[in-house]
Amino acid sequence: MTQTKASSSSTVSRALPSDTTIAVAPDKQVDVRVYGRKTGDEVLPLVVHFHGGAFTSGDLDSGCTVANLLQEAGACVISVAYPLAPKHPFPQPLEIGYGVLQWAFKNRTRLAGKGAPLYLAGEEAGGNLAAGVCMIARDQFQPPVAGQILVSPMLDPCAGTASLRALQGEKIECKFADGWQSYLSCGRDAEHPYAVPARTQRLAGLPPSLILMGEEDPMRDEALAYAARLESGGLTVFQHVFNKVEQWPQALLEAPPPPCPCAAEVLEQFRKFFEVTRCQLAR
Repeated sequence: MTQTKASSSSTVSRALPSDTTIAVAPDKQVDVRVYGRKTGDEVLPLVVHFHGGAFTSGDLDSGCTVANLLQEAGACVISVAYPLAPKHPFPQPLEIGYGVLQWAFKNRTRLAGKGAPLYLAGEEAGGNLAAGVCMIARDQFQPPVAGQILVSPMLDPCAGTASLRALQGEKIECKFADGWQSYLSCGRDAEHPYAVPARTQRLAGLPPSLILMGEEDPMRDEALAYAARLESGGLTVFQHVFNKVEQWPQALLEAPPPPCPCAAEVLEQFRKFFEVTRCQLAR
């Protein structure tokens, strides 16, 4: 789709990220890292973000590349240290993620301004969680989500696409297949739309989506397939394939990360998406 040009300016606070622990249920707490806060009377996009790691690894540090770019694009970001499989399989990470989304909605005025629009974002396995939590919010009719940002998302446990096979070559072991096996504790889980967004039968009611991937990305084919399904369902989708990136999505998960070779392009995509979706909300 054609995207309107977004402003590159932002007044989001450049203070260092701050780590804290929040309660998402009477007996459940989760560590989060907050990037940026509003200043004065401004209103920022408020993004709940999930790092990658094939469901079994990763932490707040490994999510800093994408979270920092979201902040630079003008958002206040809450990055989530969700519980990892196999100790915490589906649906536990999703339940925590939805709890953080509810917490963010309740605290949006303090963090991002009155009426701040709420977004979900994630890379790799975190993209799966963002998509799953987005479906939960739709089905629960709360809180309202303005958009979802999926970066090289893990969406299909079949792990048999051409883009993934090209990465694997002669290798027998596959960290993505192993991750899926750890995350899905039984066969029935693989049939659940919150666990496997690529197989969901009901897409109606989902918010606008921004789906990003690399040309040589192992997740490229399943990301493109999901974008096509969303579009065929009449939903708003913005997608972009980066041609000059290597080792995605692994390069996004390293802590401390090297400079992202496509940071400027990613930043432009984030800014455009925030501007377009916020304009739609204002109509």
